[in-house]
Amino acid sequence: SVLLDVRTAAEYAGGHIPGSTNLPLARLDEIPIEKKTPLFVYCQSGMRSRAACAQLRKMGYEATDIGGMAGYRGRLE
Repeated sequence: SVLLDVRTAAEYAGGHIPGSTNLPLARLDEIPIEKKTPLFVYCQSGMRSRAACAQLRKMGYEATDIGGMAGYRGRLE
């Protein structure tokens, strides 16, 4: 599985969940991940991750929306 951060590159650089991969929402069509790989998607508030999951599912991915980072209290990189 892949933990996918759909925030902008600048937001990602400002702190992200360890082990996550950044692919901004506007660039989802460039996804380099195999369709059989389960995706767990997050953003800042949950709005972009919800939109990303809908788009990814239409593209044939198994995508789970885990919401926004606003409530995340773990370590950041």
